[in-house]
Amino acid sequence: MRLAVIDLGTNTCNLLIAETGQKKYKILYQGKEGVKLGEGGINRKLLTPEASQRALSALKKHKEKIESFHAEEIRTIATSAVRDAANRDEFAAFLLKETGLNLTIISGEEEAGLIFKGVKLAFGEIPDNSLILDIGGGSNEFILTDRNDVVWKRSFPLGMSRVIEQFSLSDPITKTEISFVENYFKDGLKDLENKLSGISIAQLIGCSGAFDTLSDLLEGTPPDTVQRTTKEIPLDDFEAVWHKIIHSTARQREMMTGMDPLRVEMIVPSFILIRFVMENFGIGKMVQTGFSLREGVLQEWINR
Repeated sequence: MRLAVIDLGTNTCNLLIAETGQKKYKILYQGKEGVKLGEGGINRKLLTPEASQRALSALKKHKEKIESFHAEEIRTIATSAVRDAANRDEFAAFLLKETGLNLTIISGEEEAGLIFKGVKLAFGEIPDNSLILDIGGGSNEFILTDRNDVVWKRSFPLGMSRVIEQFSLSDPITKTEISFVENYFKDGLKDLENKLSGISIAQLIGCSGAFDTLSDLLEGTPPDTVQRTTKEIPLDDFEAVWHKIIHSTARQREMMTGMDPLRVEMIVPSFILIRFVMENFGIGKMVQTGFSLREGVLQEWINR
């Protein structure tokens, strides 16, 4: 049986199509479309008419692809920007009418749970005291693990679209602005800091998004051409790319091999967050995985 999973996120609308059977799976297709649902309204808890049209365009394109693969089941998941919007019901009704796709709007806790399942599908065995991080446009999900169990999980509404909308960052960003963004994350992640107090974290597992772009930049591979199940990122390599990104202009980032055009702006606060987490919690190892929410839905499906 073929399953299609659409992840309507704040910045991108992602699609996965997989063939499943006998508790096994084969990924047939992955793709994404830019939607920027947070642009112009995320900090006002509003989905603008322009955002609705971008979402409609993305879903129509994904639906065409799904039909070409003859997928029997479609799961359409919406996350932070949609769940926080005051007009989310009207938004979902509009998309249902125009596409026939029924939007399932999930909570932050549900989102973190699906991300964990996606990571588990990638790793099989997750090392003790791993901290999983998924950086989104509307929210960031953190999951603390003990072996293959979730110890604690939380979704924080501190996504990169919110940072971009809140701070008028220079091009390139200044040292003062970096401090502002770091303090924004520090203040917003107090619960995480309290939870991790006294715990030695073995590794940071970075899911999809900015972490995919990090690997693409390191390897010099065009975006979305390499699907990595797991890849260790040497910290010296991350530090070198961090300095390159932080000191670059948007135009310079656009020209970098491996830079996803959809992340030219958001990669700067994303890298600030990654570095903050690594340094603030004394984490000495970073592993990237391309598996996240979509693969979590897939994992639920094959184990149903």
